[in-house]
Amino acid sequence: MSRGSMYAKQFCQLCATICDDCATECEKFQDAHCQECAKFCRQCAEECAK
Repeated sequence: MSRGSMYAKQFCQLCATICDDCATECEKFQDAHCQECAKFCRQCAEECAK
């Protein structure tokens, strides 16, 4: 992104998708570390979507 790559937007969209998918999987488990992972993955997905 900092170098103005023409692929930056596509890369960020892919990152957001991956983070969303990870969060969805982690949310299936009640373990604290899984829930925390899901939370951070959602935050990452939101940032990547920006």
